[in-house]
Amino acid sequence: MLAPTVNTDYMNAHLEFISRQAGPSKHVVLVLDQAGWHVAKGLRIPENITLLHLTPYSPELNPAERIWAYLKSHYLSNRVFLDYDDLLTSSRQAWNSLSEECLRSVCRTEWVRHEVEL
Repeated sequence: MLAPTVNTDYMNAHLEFISRQAGPSKHVVLVLDQAGWHVAKGLRIPENITLLHLTPYSPELNPAERIWAYLKSHYLSNRVFLDYDDLLTSSRQAWNSLSEECLRSVCRTEWVRHEVEL
């Protein structure tokens, strides 16, 4: 979700979207930092989602931080954006260029494992 701002309302919409995409038969553990909108009292957390907050000031533990570093270094750095819309369009194009294989590689950590039942 690309948004011009982040707040509790956007976070609630994001949680609802994840919940719908997962479906009622799946449970999602969402790893988050402790940004204000991630810990707000007004959050509405769907029943099929558990929030797992990382310790404060530990971006190295957050796989999402690796994605942003990758996007900045490969697509968004060393350039001038004409305006907000140009930045938003460039960010969207950068995000959409990520393949599943690239995401797995960039976000891979020893402490996050996902076992697939065959």
